Formats: sequence, C-alpha cells, structure tokens
Amino acid sequence: MDILLISKYILIAALVIFMFAAVRIVTHRTVAMGLIGCATFSLATSVLILIVGDLHNVQFYREIALSIILRRVVRVVAYGRVLRRELID
Repeated sequence: MDILLISKYILIAALVIFMFAAVRIVTHRTVAMGLIGCATFSLATSVLILIVGDLHNVQFYREIALSIILRRVVRVVAYGRVLRRELID
C-alpha cells in the first residue's frame, strides 16, 4: 500500500470522529453552540466527500463539496441576521 493511501484512510477515520464531536456540540443548549456544531459537521462532511471521491474516482465530487461549503456560508449569514433582529427587538 502506498503511504498516501494509508494517510487518506487515517484522515477518514479522524473525520468520522470529528463528525461525532460535532454532533455532540450541536446537542448543547445554546444557539451559538448549535450553529458552531452545524458548521463543523458540514465542513467535515465536505472534506470527507472530497477524500472519498478522490479514492473511488467519483464524478462531480468537487461540485458537491463546494455546494455544501457555499450553503454553509449562506446559512450562517442568514442566521446571523435573524439573530441580530431578535436581539434588537
């Protein structure tokens, strides 16, 4: 086995553990922790899609990961605006 292939499998295992930690962060009671947990989970998912797509020669894996990242940015901006309106009122 190639050392790069072994490192990709180790990174996949680390990302799965990171995703479990993100789910744990989401379950906290504050809204900010939930937002941080969702952001970390989507980041780990997009990196996982990039690695698995590269390993198995899947088509369009870069576009799927990019759409997840862009959706995350839009979601955080929209949620921040809604939260700011609630704090002002």
